[in-house]
Amino acid sequence: MDSKAVSWLNGFIGVAIFAGSLPATRVAVLGMDPFFLTGGRAVVAALLASLWLLIGRVARPQRTDLASLALVGFGVVLGFPLLTALALQYITSAHSIVYLGLLPLCTAVFGVILAGERHKPVFWFFSILGSLVVMAYAAREGLDAAWQGDLYMLAAVVVCGMGYAEGGRLSRRLGGWQVICWALVLSSPFMFVMMIWFWPQNFSGIDASAWLGFAYVSVFSMFLGFVFWYRGLAQGGIAAVGQLQLLQPFMGLGLAAALLGEAVNPSMIWVTLGAALCVAGARRFAS
Repeated sequence: MDSKAVSWLNGFIGVAIFAGSLPATRVAVLGMDPFFLTGGRAVVAALLASLWLLIGRVARPQRTDLASLALVGFGVVLGFPLLTALALQYITSAHSIVYLGLLPLCTAVFGVILAGERHKPVFWFFSILGSLVVMAYAAREGLDAAWQGDLYMLAAVVVCGMGYAEGGRLSRRLGGWQVICWALVLSSPFMFVMMIWFWPQNFSGIDASAWLGFAYVSVFSMFLGFVFWYRGLAQGGIAAVGQLQLLQPFMGLGLAAALLGEAVNPSMIWVTLGAALCVAGARRFAS
């Protein structure tokens, strides 16, 4: 298998794992405080990352890497998990998943800003068009009914795109799993304080399904998914492989309907399909 195919395979596995993140977060946040959930999932993932680093006897990152790792941590360890958990108090996971159609554009923009990637104007045309489709859906379906959830999701997409791009850039030198491991370890003191500060007074109100959601986002979304995702971005290019994120809404909507019984209305499917077609065009002209 050539290197391009390997990069897309790694990216696809990462996206498939991430597809369950929002449905699992929705289940967890119904029984847990979103700040406790965010801190707790990061602490669990940091423990796994520490063990992996010790077993692999990985050298510590250089001082020059610390700012980049902090940016990754802010984007994908704190920002995206917390903002999506807050959003899912107001909207369903099916509704929130549509916003993932904006992630390829955000990732590509930050790939230019942080990693110096360059693309043809037609690439940006398709990427922006896809994003406009998603924004039109949000304005029509969600802003009147649950504007807090929509704003949280927009902010989550921006910080996530930043974390993806910076992590992909750094993975070219450190390696995909090393980047997420060190980002988790460096973020762990702050995330531990958050977890303790919002520690539930009574765990009896948290049912088994909430704990299952917590376990998924801690082990898979927060750790294993990034091992594959950052490796794919580093191997195949941030903007190019980043277009695989348009598969995530399709997978996530299916999970939201099958596991949570959430309604997936036709407009959600059409807007996701429209965004996917636009990003397919963007991928065709990615440099």
